[in-house]
Amino acid sequence: MTDNRQNPAPRTDACGETRPLRVLISGGGTGGHIFPALSIANAIEREMPGTEILFVGAENRMEMKRVPDAGYEIIGLPVAGFDRKHLWRNFGVLLKLWKSLRLARRVVRTFKPDIAIGVGGYASGPTLKTAQRAGVPTLLQEQNSYAGVTNKLLAAKAKAICVAYPGMERFFPSDRIVMTGNPVRKAILEPGVSQSEAKEKLGFKPDKALVLVTGGSLGAGTLNNVMLKVIADGSAAKVDFQILWQCGGAHIDRCREAVGDQLPENVILTDFVSDMAVAYRAADLVVARAGAGTISELELLGKPSILVPSPNVAEDHQRHNAEALADRGAADMVLDADAAERLWTDIQTIVENPDTLQLLSENISKLALHDSDKLIVGQVRKIVGR
Repeated sequence: MTDNRQNPAPRTDACGETRPLRVLISGGGTGGHIFPALSIANAIEREMPGTEILFVGAENRMEMKRVPDAGYEIIGLPVAGFDRKHLWRNFGVLLKLWKSLRLARRVVRTFKPDIAIGVGGYASGPTLKTAQRAGVPTLLQEQNSYAGVTNKLLAAKAKAICVAYPGMERFFPSDRIVMTGNPVRKAILEPGVSQSEAKEKLGFKPDKALVLVTGGSLGAGTLNNVMLKVIADGSAAKVDFQILWQCGGAHIDRCREAVGDQLPENVILTDFVSDMAVAYRAADLVVARAGAGTISELELLGKPSILVPSPNVAEDHQRHNAEALADRGAADMVLDADAAERLWTDIQTIVENPDTLQLLSENISKLALHDSDKLIVGQVRKIVGR
């Protein structure tokens, strides 16, 4: 039997000549879209060597740097999101959408993809809509428990919709839903050190509990404000656990100035964590926003967590993500509006109770879906007839 991973089936063009399989991947805007997209691309390269992969993203968004850094070509569209609060500003958005559709048509016509994969984000809408109109089969990857507008609009003509949560039939045609989970960066799962070694590597004592407070690379104002308060009133210095506080590049100057020389010995403040695999490994409890990528990482790592969903996202999808775990006893959820009053109390209560930590770890581990990237590649194979 031929191993398709080593000998990918050739495609035949209009002139009867064979050529490699071509895959178009579109989406981005945030790490929650970009990292799954790159994981899918890497899995396609592993499973089907020789495949040609082209990304389409949004101009001036983070994918325009992250994707080339990962070794893939990307084309940027001038697309932007709609301003729901100031509708009069959307004339420019509509003009950018029209230009993006024209450019997407050119990309599809020139690249001639065998399949187009959408991971959500501004660029995936015009790209996949254009691909569908051109008769190119499409696959959607929805990371959240509450589907985004773009994927809902594209679902009717999609061949497969890969999801990470049950109950997605309320958004998509049930006969095309495939439960795959969200792909995560392989490096996150392989820190190469024990928990004690990870704590020491980060500058902490190996025998004391560690809480990782992270708002992601951009930071989270609500989490930072809670930390500033407990440092200012002395609460953080009085506890018998340690804190790695990642405040984000945009917040570091404000946080450092506010803290001054009051930062207690048990707290390390940083703008960016360069090795999240080590930080996750070291943590006994993680306090974070409820982005789909973060939740998938926590599930696969079995990390006890307190999720503080951001209220500033489309369709309030982070709250839905957090509720999906909280309802199953797999995480503690603190709403953004309640964080000032509740978050520090919840952190102390959970991290100081080994039984609670163990229960949260066991319950969140049960929700993990492994090898998501391979499952998605399996759907790609099925759609393109491999």
